Amino acid sequence: RESDHRAWTPVSYTVTRQNATVQGLTEGKAYFFRIAAENIIGMGPFTETTKEIVIREPITVPDRPEDLEVKAVTKNSVTLTWNPPKYNGGSDITMYVLESRLIGKEKFHKVTKEKMLDRKYTIEGLKEGDTYEYRVSACNIVGQGKPSFCTKPITCKDEIAPPSIDLDFRDKLIVRVGEAFSLTGRYSGKPAPKVTWLKDDIVVKENDRTKIKTTPTTLCLGILKSVREDSGKYCVTVENSTGSRKGFCQVNVVDRPSPPVGPVIFDEVHKNHMVVSWKPPLDDGGSEITNYIIEKKDAHRDVWMPVTSATVKTTCKIPKLLEGREYQVRIYAENLYGISDPLISDEMKAKDRFRVPDAPEQPIIKDVTKDSAVVVWNKPYDGGKPITNYIVEKKETMATRWVRVTKDPIFPSTQFKVPDLLEGCQYEFRVSAENEIGIGDPSPPSKPIFARDPIAKPSPPINPEAVDKTKNSVDLSWQPPRHDGNGKIIGYLVEYQKVGDEEWKKANLTADSCPETKYKVTGLTEGLTYKFRVKAVNAAGESEPAYVPDPVEVKDRLEPPELILDANMAREQHVKAGDTLRLSAVIKGVPFPKVSWKKEDHEVSPKADIEVTGVGSKLEIRNTVHEDGGIYSLTAENPAGSKTVSVKVVVLDKPGPPRNLQVSEVRSDSCYLTWMEPEDDGGSVITNYVVERKDVASAQWVAISSTSKKRSHMAKYLMEGTQYLFRVAAENQFGRGPYVETTKPIKAIDPLHPPGPPKNLHHVDVDKTEVSLVWNRPDRDGGAEITGYLVEYQEDGADEWTKFQTVPMLDCVVTGL
Repeated sequence: RESDHRAWTPVSYTVTRQNATVQGLTEGKAYFFRIAAENIIGMGPFTETTKEIVIREPITVPDRPEDLEVKAVTKNSVTLTWNPPKYNGGSDITMYVLESRLIGKEKFHKVTKEKMLDRKYTIEGLKEGDTYEYRVSACNIVGQGKPSFCTKPITCKDEIAPPSIDLDFRDKLIVRVGEAFSLTGRYSGKPAPKVTWLKDDIVVKENDRTKIKTTPTTLCLGILKSVREDSGKYCVTVENSTGSRKGFCQVNVVDRPSPPVGPVIFDEVHKNHMVVSWKPPLDDGGSEITNYIIEKKDAHRDVWMPVTSATVKTTCKIPKLLEGREYQVRIYAENLYGISDPLISDEMKAKDRFRVPDAPEQPIIKDVTKDSAVVVWNKPYDGGKPITNYIVEKKETMATRWVRVTKDPIFPSTQFKVPDLLEGCQYEFRVSAENEIGIGDPSPPSKPIFARDPIAKPSPPINPEAVDKTKNSVDLSWQPPRHDGNGKIIGYLVEYQKVGDEEWKKANLTADSCPETKYKVTGLTEGLTYKFRVKAVNAAGESEPAYVPDPVEVKDRLEPPELILDANMAREQHVKAGDTLRLSAVIKGVPFPKVSWKKEDHEVSPKADIEVTGVGSKLEIRNTVHEDGGIYSLTAENPAGSKTVSVKVVVLDKPGPPRNLQVSEVRSDSCYLTWMEPEDDGGSVITNYVVERKDVASAQWVAISSTSKKRSHMAKYLMEGTQYLFRVAAENQFGRGPYVETTKPIKAIDPLHPPGPPKNLHHVDVDKTEVSLVWNRPDRDGGAEITGYLVEYQEDGADEWTKFQTVPMLDCVVTGL
């Protein structure tokens, strides 16, 4: 019956099978059906369909999905995609079922557990190296359709491919300025490579003119309106984890050159030609300069005339000029890509600019000897070209011909020693200068000179004085003359004159009897007054006399000693140990005093060098030590008296060793050190003490304090049970003194005390001749393990205790009572 009718319509009465085909139904309508069984007795009850059935075309399972593909493989995953079946069986696809089979096994296993409608799936958690094949089925309301065709066997491994590169450009690229250029190509690789562009090893960045475009398979660098600075070596790098590939292109952006670099230099200027030079352009436009174009122009006309366009040198001769006219030159640089802007010169007049040098001034002659003379002149004007040589000529005064003194060039010196003169002849000299144009006029002749060794009388001796006298003699002293007249001083003549007389008497008859600058005049009369004078003598004769300033009365003289102290004899003299001690004083007195040095009223050390001269005394001690310090005295004594001066000398040295190094308060990890300052502080305040320790088993001392000014130190951080030595040294500004060391090793342990008394002593049993005792451990063990207990007993009323025995345990039985 139709679902909306109540009446049933019979379909068949003769069905003997358990199925039947109902025909004549209307598509889209809903029907109920019922069936009854019948036998010879009659018809049984009907069975009815539980729900209505809508009449439609028949529904089947879907076809197999299509185009199952592997999209990506790694060592533990596989990604698959597919397309839906061509026919869905008349019902919408409700899910897809993906299955895999391990190669070597028979069964497929379902991969997807959840209901999946996506047509892409990544299977994860696979084992590296395993090989699988895959298939996928579609499901609709009817059921699961046929599986797709299987994939090829797929092995789980990372899919890698080294980068490859295919470039569209060659190694070199030439581009004109203003044009655009691009560098393109293709690349591949797994995993996807990174693309980097470099220019001259610097990363290229995008800007208004520079564009970079990279797709998964193509690469491109483009530059718009190129400029010269875009020239360089471009490099593209394609890189992934498996390696890298590079491509190179040398790009040369070319242009016409920049102008030649000025100024234009006029190397030569003549009345009919010039030679000019210039410097190449700063920028050749990226292409070698092929030639320079040179043009000339009369400064008062507007027409430029070609000179040459075929030179590659940076110098050029400008010919066919008219004398006196002013000219300008302009120069272009040319390369394959064009001609530069011009470089234009200043105006230059066509005339001979250079000439031979002027004549030098009259030369001066000096240092004349019997066979040579030195000619000296001033440099003349060089005529515009550097002087390259001087020509010196000589002529005997009475001769007419000038002779060159040497064929060798004389330059740049403006003096020359002329050799090979004839002794006694009279000569004149003249000088000419030469440059590349030629030889100039000679100078006026010099003043005539005779070729002979020059000698003159010496000048007078200097500062004659009477330095000593007796009742019949006077000691004179002087200094040599300032000028010896170019002759050796043979000696001196000494003369004297009694005051009131006019006649001078000779004290020595010949100069060679007084070669020294002193003389003792004897044979004088006591009580008279005399004047003295001295002359110097050389081969040319005697000098003018030099007079002793004041007349001298002849008599014995006595002067008490006088000491003039040098700076090193100040009241207190400090000298650093190892340096040299110098004490000195000027000593005066007549007669010259006897000199003696003392130290603390004793003789000075044998290592002292003592020097006494006619004017003073000096004491010197090299490599001083601290013991050289003390009070030094210098005594000068003669019949007129004596004089003594003293100086305290302090030799500054490192301090001595500290005294009385003691160790106390020894513990397991520390001890306390004390000491006294050194007897000798080296002449300087002690700045600090250096304390060091050493494990007796080690060779190395270790500093534990170096800055303390105190004379004690707590040595911490000792190792318990280790034996140590300690040492201390004092320091002042001159260094560290010797160490004082502990005499015996100190062991780092806590001090031991007797243990405390045992506690709770009582008896536990008594017999007629013995007692059993027990007790507890004392509260303190005194810093060491208890080794035993001494048991004593005393008879009641007695004074003495009797030792019984030492026991290790906390009980004892005392017997023999």
